Amino acid sequence: MNTLRILHISDGRPGHYHLAEGVIAALERHRKVDLETLLIKRRWMVPGRYLRMLVTADWCAPDQLLKIGYGIDADALAPADLIVSSGGETLPVNLAVKRLLGAENIFIGSRRGVDVEAFSLIVSSYERHKNLPRHLVSLKPSALDPEALGRPEEVPVFGADNPPKLIGLLVGGDSGLFKYKDEEWARLFDFAREVSQAWGTRWLVSTSPRTPPHIAQAAFDLAKDKTVVADFIDFKLAGPGTLSKIFSKADAILCSEDSSTMISEAVWARLPVVGVSPAHHAFKSEERDYRLLLKHNDWCRFLPISRLNIKRFGKELGALVPLKENPLDRLAGELKARLPSLFKS
Repeated sequence: MNTLRILHISDGRPGHYHLAEGVIAALERHRKVDLETLLIKRRWMVPGRYLRMLVTADWCAPDQLLKIGYGIDADALAPADLIVSSGGETLPVNLAVKRLLGAENIFIGSRRGVDVEAFSLIVSSYERHKNLPRHLVSLKPSALDPEALGRPEEVPVFGADNPPKLIGLLVGGDSGLFKYKDEEWARLFDFAREVSQAWGTRWLVSTSPRTPPHIAQAAFDLAKDKTVVADFIDFKLAGPGTLSKIFSKADAILCSEDSSTMISEAVWARLPVVGVSPAHHAFKSEERDYRLLLKHNDWCRFLPISRLNIKRFGKELGALVPLKENPLDRLAGELKARLPSLFKS
């Protein structure tokens, strides 16, 4: 089979390009891939909504749109069979390059009013899109391979009668509509101690880019008790890529709900996941839909920190049904069914 030439258009935001990398990793399960990444930045004086409106107009030259909107020289673009991107800033570039190269295109996210006919496929994580044409509804894609992490296909049911030996505690921070009080973090860390005392469970604790310094210090102080914490990762010292270390060892995950990415990647890694939230929080409509997708599939449960106790936590763990198949293979199969031309020699 010939090599599939992919152009990944990236806005440089991890929450976006990691999704595109997940789709590309799924394609690599069945195709040899030649990947090129184009990092883009929209010129501030040209509104994104204006570019989205223009890019599908027959009279708008796509090469001029790329030059005016992003400073991209269309003549320098390498040939590609497939364009992949995620994030609203990449959308006009994705569509313009599709027109120029005559390639298939995949966009991960919402189409923001652009006609669906402009896309070969839209990968969405929102259940309300499942009956729309050219849409594939999926768990948010990730390049993580559960098999490479050593994750088992069959995960036992955990709870008070079968306590997990190791639980990953993923600590986030304030973000958008999420605001944590210091006493809520204190309650979360006290709960970790209570679980260790009651179940003999130990914790794998990791902070994140948005964890405030004093909360990271509190997590470090928790980790001084080796009967409670088996390992502690300070994100600011360790840098990106630390979650795989926790996912490879943990039996389950307790994650602050401000990070949809951390929750989603833990589910993708075939782990039972419980998310916890502060009193002061809300979701945008799409994020609310995604939480429903996770809950309805029994991949994840959600609790307010104020209602977190051992009995409730054990009950929620016992209701979870982690993925059994490799989600990369599942996504690859769905892509093959929707875009069979990409899998032909």
